[in-house]
Formats: sequence, C-alpha cells, structure tokens
Amino acid sequence: MPVERKKVFVSFDFDNDKALKDFIIGQSRLPDSPFEVADWSMKEAAPQRSWQDEARERIKRSDIVIIMVGGSTHKAPGVIKEVKIAQEEKKPVYQIIGYRDANPTPVPGAGQLYRWNWDNLKRLFRP
Repeated sequence: MPVERKKVFVSFDFDNDKALKDFIIGQSRLPDSPFEVADWSMKEAAPQRSWQDEARERIKRSDIVIIMVGGSTHKAPGVIKEVKIAQEEKKPVYQIIGYRDANPTPVPGAGQLYRWNWDNLKRLFRP
C-alpha cells in the first residue's frame, strides 16, 4: 500500500542556499520518501505585495513548511516572512540544518533545529 506523502513547502535563503533546496527535492524523489516537495518556486522576482500573496497561497496548499538552514538563513527577509505566513496559516514549521557539521543560528520563532538525516525526516513527516 503506498504511503501518503506530506506536501512540503521549502523555505531557504535564496541568495545563499539554493543548492539545499535542490538537494531536498532530490531526496523527496526517493521511493521511500515520506514527503514530496511542492516545488512552487517563483522563477522570477515578483513585486513585494504579489510575492507575499503567492507565498501564502503556496504555503496554504502544503502540509508542512521546512526551512533549509544555512549560515545566513536566520536573517534572510524572505524566510522570515514565510515563517510568519506559516504561523498565520497554522502550518507546522521544521528547521533542517543544511550543511554537515554546521551549527547555524536558528530562524527566530521557527522552532527547533534538526540534523538533516533520513531518520529525522521520516520522524518529522510521518502521518
């Protein structure tokens, strides 16, 4: 019986950590992945107002928001706004440490940091 996969919105520091998003998308494609990345990334810069509206719609369609945390993510304005939207929409938010052996600063108000490993992902995304 196929496992129902959680739909995940990925928040990340666009200027510094786009590779992390690509890696988590790759991991979501593994056959035993408990989640799928709803890749609704905006491909071009949008005016501030429409960007936030679009982000809200995408977060609403997701089950969970994960933040791929790098060295500067805690001060990335887009990430901070997406966390606020997720909280307003009452979506669970998890912070995943993007780089092995890193000890990054968590994004304010976004909950606990988790190491990026298969056991943690399966635990966070189980139905």
